[in-house]
Amino acid sequence: MRDLMGLMGKAKEMQAKFQAMQEEIAQMEAEGQAGGGAVKVLLSGKFEMRKLAIDPSLFKEDDVEILEDLILAAHNDAKAKVEAIMQQKTQEMTAGLPIPPGMKLPF
Repeated sequence: MRDLMGLMGKAKEMQAKFQAMQEEIAQMEAEGQAGGGAVKVLLSGKFEMRKLAIDPSLFKEDDVEILEDLILAAHNDAKAKVEAIMQQKTQEMTAGLPIPPGMKLPF
């Protein structure tokens, strides 16, 4: 019975840590770039686009498709960075816990 109470206490503690980590991640930002920095996107930890910067030299009528591709690439770069940070923080938090490999946590 004592082990069960200890396990429940650890579960509550871990839940509080995960909630704090989610709040921390939501506040962080990651910048993605494309075209050698000609297009930059700033995303929050919730993948919300907070800023878009485009080098004025890209504003040519015949280059619209290139600009669209660069925006998508910069967004995807920033998203990958946010995901990497989230994965790193999750691994740090769950280090030493008996969690099966490949198990995705609820975020």
